[in-house]
Amino acid sequence: QVQLVESGGGLVQAGASLTLSCTTSGRPFDKITVGWFRQAPGKEREFVAVISMNSNTDYADSVKGRFTISRDNARNAVSLHLTRVKPEDTGVYYCAANRFNNSPAYTPTADYEFAPWGQGTQVTVSS
Repeated sequence: QVQLVESGGGLVQAGASLTLSCTTSGRPFDKITVGWFRQAPGKEREFVAVISMNSNTDYADSVKGRFTISRDNARNAVSLHLTRVKPEDTGVYYCAANRFNNSPAYTPTADYEFAPWGQGTQVTVSS
């Protein structure tokens, strides 16, 4: 069973940058597609970014051009680099592994396509 642990959240000012990390274990890293989702208070969880096994990526429109997802095969980790953050980026950020045996190039974006999930890391952006 794959396990995921997020880190790197915190309190930042609007316009700042920060990097979130998702470390995986329990499954060969080259067999894991990792997605990032976030949930703001009172709102449903939403897709943010995904990186496939062969490093194809996809992003939510709200973060395109500001967030970058990447994978570090040596560390079995996926990073999400946030730049020019906005107050609306505030939320708990979760990473998750692909639930199904996807093709290496596939980039799922629906949350039902991911399991299990990490415990989440809080990102708060002040205006």
